[in-house]
Amino acid sequence: MRTKSIRRVIAVASALLVLAACGSGDDSATSASATGAEGGGDGDLVTVGFVAVGPEGAWRQANEQNMQETFTTEAGFDLKYAPAANLDQNSQIAAFTSFVDEGVDVILLSATEGSGWEDSLRRAQEAEIPVILIDRGIEPDDTSLYVTRIAPDNFEVSASVAEWAMSEFPDGMRYYVLEGPPGVSVVNERNEGWDATIGDRSEYEKVGAQTANWSTEEAKSVFETVLRANDDIDFVFAQNDEMGLGAAQAVEEAGLVPGEDVKIATIDGTRNALQALADGRLNFVAEYNPLFGETALEVVNSVLAGEEVEPYIIVPSLTFDSPEAAKEALPDRKF
Repeated sequence: MRTKSIRRVIAVASALLVLAACGSGDDSATSASATGAEGGGDGDLVTVGFVAVGPEGAWRQANEQNMQETFTTEAGFDLKYAPAANLDQNSQIAAFTSFVDEGVDVILLSATEGSGWEDSLRRAQEAEIPVILIDRGIEPDDTSLYVTRIAPDNFEVSASVAEWAMSEFPDGMRYYVLEGPPGVSVVNERNEGWDATIGDRSEYEKVGAQTANWSTEEAKSVFETVLRANDDIDFVFAQNDEMGLGAAQAVEEAGLVPGEDVKIATIDGTRNALQALADGRLNFVAEYNPLFGETALEVVNSVLAGEEVEPYIIVPSLTFDSPEAAKEALPDRKF
């Protein structure tokens, strides 16, 4: 183990000892100790390289802002935030390589694409730098190349949308899928969850599927074309909120009523989607909870203390199936 990593183990262990000594009587001391504040006895900060996605919609903004608000100097961390340039994987690989060469203590990786990470992850292993996957997985999923993945369960989230659709259309339907970018692990997982639940049911006819790259504008354009060719689409499954809102716009411009003439379900659970559900323009929203910075912090501290962690840490998420549920959630919505 590298000398710097050894210092981190000592720092986190010291912080835990302080926490135990403080007991439950001092909330401020507990908070500082639990996060490894001030990096322990040597005064160093824990350096965290965050290979991030960058601008990609409301969910991504909430997730990455939550990470930056969690891994603060006050909490004992030096977070080096490296968003991708125009969602380009090569820029992410360059940032990852730079973090390895720099000798950071841990790397958080939220990959723009699932494949192509084996060489980079092996370099991090050789340098004894633990890697934690944030949200997105890698393909093939070689769990020996990273410590853990922290994310909601895409398969289950997508399956919840399919289950709702079957309950809403018990006699069958014609539907269209608006997908995220090809090659992204969450897209594959959301397709798998949907297909495993509804894909082999002949009464549910898939008219087609196309990527709209998580974009409201692209989804609107794609679905406008779909509606011109098909006047009997019952349902749209949009793999994120922005695309679902774009589909709603296309339905409106076709002279139809979103939420009634064409029903729409989305994944993410952002404020805009819940407002659209409250207004009746969407019908079902499955949350994909982005606010797991505290979980990531706990995992980083555990890993640097030499503790074992589960290879996949699932972030709990909710579903919203009515305007009333959305209205109840909106006042406290954080993203």
